[in-house]
Amino acid sequence: MIFEASKQADVLIVALNTDSSIKRYKSPDRPIVPLENRMAMMAALEFVDYVTSFDETDPKIILEIIQPDVHVNGAEYGAECLEADVVKKAGGRIHIVDLIPGQSTTNLVEKIKLCV
Repeated sequence: MIFEASKQADVLIVALNTDSSIKRYKSPDRPIVPLENRMAMMAALEFVDYVTSFDETDPKIILEIIQPDVHVNGAEYGAECLEADVVKKAGGRIHIVDLIPGQSTTNLVEKIKLCV
C-alpha cells in the first residue's frame, strides 16, 4: 500500500496513528508494534519522504493541515471514507488500493495464535 501511494505523488507523507489512537480505534491489545518502531520502519523506506503521527482515531485533522493532493486508502475504507470530504474540500482526491489477501495485521495475529 505504501509503495502504491508513492507512485501517486512527488512527495509521500505517511501519517501513522499513535499507539493510544490505535488502542481506542482497534483494540486495547493493539498496536503490535509501538509507534516509534513503526515510524522508523516507514522512514527507512526509500520512497517515503516524511513520517508523522496523529493521536485522533481518524485522520481528518491532520489531513486538514497537510491538504494532500492525493490521499491513499485501503479498499476496506472505500472512496467515500470518512475523511473524503476533508481531502476533496482542499482540492485533493482519494486513491484506493486493493488489499492483498492475508496481509493484514489481524491475519498475522491469527497465524501466530495457531503456532502457539
